[in-house]
Amino acid sequence: MIILKSPSEIAAMRVAGSILAAILEELRAMIRPGVSLFEIDKRAEQKTQYYKAIPAFKGYNGFPASICASVNEEVVHGIPGNRVLKSGDIIGLDFGVVFNNFYADSAITVPVGQVSPEVDRLIQVTEKALYLGIHQAKPGNRLYDISGAIQQYVESNGFSVVRDFVGHGIGRKMHESPQIPNFVGNDYNPVLKTGMALAIEPMVNIGTYEVDVDTVDNWTVRTADQKYSAHFEHTVAVTETEPEILTLLRPELLPEV
Repeated sequence: MIILKSPSEIAAMRVAGSILAAILEELRAMIRPGVSLFEIDKRAEQKTQYYKAIPAFKGYNGFPASICASVNEEVVHGIPGNRVLKSGDIIGLDFGVVFNNFYADSAITVPVGQVSPEVDRLIQVTEKALYLGIHQAKPGNRLYDISGAIQQYVESNGFSVVRDFVGHGIGRKMHESPQIPNFVGNDYNPVLKTGMALAIEPMVNIGTYEVDVDTVDNWTVRTADQKYSAHFEHTVAVTETEPEILTLLRPELLPEV
C-alpha cells in the first residue's frame, strides 16, 4: 500500500531532508586523496548527533555504519573502513537520517582528485538522469514515467542502469511502497498522486548492469565486470504542481543546536 503524506508530514520530511543535505555537503567537502572512509563515516555520525537526528542506516538490518561509502566499482552499500581514497577514485556517499520520526535519504557521487573523462561523464550522466526522473514525479503521471526517463537518458549515453536495486517510497519508514526501478519493467505501474514521497536513485554503470553482492560482508554490491558505477539520490514529494526535492539544504529549517 502506498502511503500518502499530509502537508504537515511533508513539512516534517523537509526538515529531515535539510539536515541530511547539510551533512552531505560537509562530507562532500572532505573528499580528497588521503582521507579514509572511516573518517567520513565518523564525521557523518557526529554531525547527525549535532542536529539531534539519528543515522538511519546504522543498525538497519544489521548495517554496521552511518553511511554507505561505495568506491569505484562498488555500486551501493559499501561499508566504510580503513580504506584511503586516492586520486582517480570516485566515491558514492549514500546517507539517511531520521528526525522527529521521519526519514530522509539522499546520495551523491564525488570524484577524488583527477578522474578520467569517461568516469567524469558517468557522474554527470547519472546526476542528470536523477533530475530527469524527478521531473516526471507529477500527479497523473505513472511510475514508469520516472523509470523510463532515467533509462532512456542513461542508455542513450552508452551506460547501463542497475536492475537488482531500485528506489523506494519513504516516510515514517526507510523503505515504503512503491519500489521505483530505474528501468521499465513489469506491469506494476501505479498512477502518481499528490502526497507520495519517493526516494529516486539511479545507479548507473559504465559496463554491464549486472552486479554481485560481496559474499563475505553480505552488503557491498559491485559491478560484475569491475567497471565504475555512480549513484545519485533525492527524496522527492509529489505535489499538486511541480515535484519538490525534500533533500535540499534550507538553512532556515535546520534545528537550533
